[in-house]
Amino acid sequence: MRFKRPVEDSRPVEIPDPINDPEHYRQGMIDCITAIEAQLTAEEFRGYLKGNIAKYVWRERKKGGGESLRKAQWYLNTLLDKTP
Repeated sequence: MRFKRPVEDSRPVEIPDPINDPEHYRQGMIDCITAIEAQLTAEEFRGYLKGNIAKYVWRERKKGGGESLRKAQWYLNTLLDKTP
């Protein structure tokens, strides 16, 4: 969740971030991607990430546009983080 400070108020205001921190993929302190990774081998998880990259790139013209590409980029960045 990113924070934005309004000019008239110094308290942080939460701004939903559907790419990096989608609320609907979290239950309590556990997010879905962490639970999925825990269930898979390292190689299976790499395949999962690659499949999601392909899905979001494939659908970007029909559904999601730039948001789909940003989601694909998130999965690609995660894959790169897991690559030695």
